[in-house]
Amino acid sequence: MLTAGQVAGLIVAFAFVLLVLFLGLVLVKLGKVLTEMQKLVAGITDKTVPLLGEVTGTVTHVNSELVRVDAITANVQSMTGNVSALTSLFAATLGSPVIKVAAFSYGVRRAAAKKQHGEIEKRIKSEMKANRR
Repeated sequence: MLTAGQVAGLIVAFAFVLLVLFLGLVLVKLGKVLTEMQKLVAGITDKTVPLLGEVTGTVTHVNSELVRVDAITANVQSMTGNVSALTSLFAATLGSPVIKVAAFSYGVRRAAAKKQHGEIEKRIKSEMKANRR
């Protein structure tokens, strides 16, 4: 028969075997997880590297377009300055005579309208006198 110490030793040995089996199972599953992680990282790397190349190309293209836009903006700014100077020159040179001509033509139109209005009043008054008689 087995003594109490031997039974305790057998229980401890059996518990140790169960612990080793459990840890082995955990290690196998962990190995599978690490293998899947490795495949995932490899897939991401395979897709990311070409994408980064495309992004670099796109940024280079955008930078060249921005240089063109900068040149266009400078040209527009120059044109705006030229138009402003031309407008100032026109206002200084022709502005005053044009205003005088406009004022004169307005005065002539008003005088013609008053004359026509006066003639209409005279005709109406004469017709009213004729109707009274």
